[in-house]
Amino acid sequence: MLNDRILVEIPIDDAERRSSGGILIPATAQVSRRLSWAEVKATGPNVRSMEIGDQVLFNPEDRYEVEVRGNDYIILRERDVHAVAAERLDQGSTGLYL
Repeated sequence: MLNDRILVEIPIDDAERRSSGGILIPATAQVSRRLSWAEVKATGPNVRSMEIGDQVLFNPEDRYEVEVRGNDYIILRERDVHAVAAERLDQGSTGLYL
């Protein structure tokens, strides 16, 4: 049971990045701290501010990786999420909140 945690999936293309000059940066390269976006795939019963399908911003250094049915996921606590991008908000809203 997830309780106050969420199960997220990081897009495959986040493993390697390209610099603005076109240089390929491998996932193992040491770079400055950078937050990552991921999609919520499941939520625990005590998660209040996120739903399945939302995009969340988190610190990739504070994560626990799990494998479920051959797919890799990350488990995060709700309090470790820095921002949420939700499509369910009204037209006048930005869709991002902390």
